[in-house]
Amino acid sequence: MSVTSGVLPARVLVLGLGYSGRHVARLLQSHGVACSGTVRDPGAAPEDGLIRHRWAAGAPGDGEGPCRAEPGTTLRDAIRAAEAVLCTLPPDDAGDPALRLLAEELRASPALRWVGYLSSTAVYADRAGCWVDETSATDAVDATAQRRLLAERQWRAFANEINVASAVFRLPGIYGRGRNALVQLAEGRARHVLRPGLVFNRLHVEDLATAVVAAMRLSAPDALYLLADDEPAPPQDVLAYAAGLSGLPMPAAQAWDAPEVSPALQRFYASNKRIDSRAARKALAWAPRFNTYREGLQDALR
Repeated sequence: MSVTSGVLPARVLVLGLGYSGRHVARLLQSHGVACSGTVRDPGAAPEDGLIRHRWAAGAPGDGEGPCRAEPGTTLRDAIRAAEAVLCTLPPDDAGDPALRLLAEELRASPALRWVGYLSSTAVYADRAGCWVDETSATDAVDATAQRRLLAERQWRAFANEINVASAVFRLPGIYGRGRNALVQLAEGRARHVLRPGLVFNRLHVEDLATAVVAAMRLSAPDALYLLADDEPAPPQDVLAYAAGLSGLPMPAAQAWDAPEVSPALQRFYASNKRIDSRAARKALAWAPRFNTYREGLQDALR
């Protein structure tokens, strides 16, 4: 398959209209694209003009409502009409639940020409602060990373099987309005966890959306993009900047390996790496509007 650049799909389906999925869908809407997506409960969704299909890819008893493995009529129609499908749902032990449950309908779609999957830079193991890019080994061995890699492989294999373009986006922490250190401080949820030398990249959700739209325009076969801001930064610097902007106090500091820090949070802080997004920027002719956390937090405060 060759690259077909420049034209956005006329109809897009987002599997999982969560925080990231909604921003992508709204940006597509602003470009005149007919966009819909799946949610567990359409009644709880904001009034923003997006068409929402009730559907859940989770298993019964997962604490998030009943399983709806069989797509309803409106979702089947949306799959049949969609020229592009983006999956934002988290994987399970068997890979991507959405692809597993909808593969038959997607395979039969006469319009589909692009699929995308939002993954994570967690697929790379700790680099002691060094850089990773698209050529780096995906060597993380924890269960979460292995599930992500399995879901990536499934989507890429599916796209190759039906001969459509595809893109996997490996992402760092996503933040933006409504989800940031300012909100965490205001709600008393912020954690001031210290690990010497630790840095993270971040990505503003609006920059994620513009990159996904650029990838849909490019429509390249079997594409892989690492997206990140310009400044890998220590988490305590971000929290201190948010505290300074808001006038809220910093929480008490605690060591990342202290007994009171949960094992899950310790695993999160155990990975120290910098994300090199130059290849994605060149391929997509894209650059983040929010170059660092400072611009993003200033926007959130406004």
